[in-house]
Amino acid sequence: MSVLSNPMKMEQASAPRRELVELAGRLASREGYNATSLQGVRILRTEAVLHDVPVLYKPGAVFVLQGSKRGMLEGEVYRYDEEHYLAVSVPVPFRMESLASPERPLLAVYVDFDMRLAAEIAARTSGRAVAGRAKSLTSSRMEPGIEDVVLRLLRALRDPVEIEVLGAGLLRELHYRVLVGPQGGAMIAALQQRGPSGRIVQSIARLREHHAAGISVAELASEAGMSVPSYHVHFKALTGSTPIQYVKAMRLHEARLIIARRDRTIADVAASVGYASPAQFSRDFKRHFRRTASEEAEWVRRHLGELP
Repeated sequence: MSVLSNPMKMEQASAPRRELVELAGRLASREGYNATSLQGVRILRTEAVLHDVPVLYKPGAVFVLQGSKRGMLEGEVYRYDEEHYLAVSVPVPFRMESLASPERPLLAVYVDFDMRLAAEIAARTSGRAVAGRAKSLTSSRMEPGIEDVVLRLLRALRDPVEIEVLGAGLLRELHYRVLVGPQGGAMIAALQQRGPSGRIVQSIARLREHHAAGISVAELASEAGMSVPSYHVHFKALTGSTPIQYVKAMRLHEARLIIARRDRTIADVAASVGYASPAQFSRDFKRHFRRTASEEAEWVRRHLGELP
């Protein structure tokens, strides 16, 4: 079993970090995801130690202010802890583990990217970022500029008027800081959608929008201007999975959200995400999450709270 890095003790933390933790703790008063007054910004509070949990994040960034998380994808480890943040340019299924306790709950700020804004900033800043190949996940050290804008964002979230006036500007700055950061070049390469990786990013966007429909890999490859073998190679390089595996994960994660809201039967959920057979859906769900759909829904509500 892998071991997470030991989090810094609060007395060792800098004054800005102590304020970050204090603000996040006040804004996230309950277990699970806590919505904020700014769309696309949530704060997670959890006391649970988690191992080998399947996750699929939207494009955005995760800033862990207290506690520790690690993501595993295709043999690579992505740390997002008190010294590192995780940036996601392409949503991909990966496995996660985290460290927390009742005495030191994990506190993390999740920011969904505004993809139009990110693309606009990427176009303006591509010359400032170090060129790199497109990557779906990147882990970078929490630099002072990033920490400062996250701190100002949390301060503003305490005041409805302040967040209404300053919120959009703070989010724009945060997008900018991530995209000119150490791994910004890899994210910009994905956002600009150029070359083979760019065509795969466009293909993934289509898969996300139509994940419940029938999937033809030959058709996807043709639309991307690639042979089927070439499409498979480039797709797996970016996502860590085959197109069919990716779509299955998309369907199962979407089903997980629907089930956690408690407003649909398992058969209805299975059909809504593209499964013709509820029995096959149940088998795939348990294989992926290692719990039945009802068990997973209870786990989600216990650890992540009521989902929007």
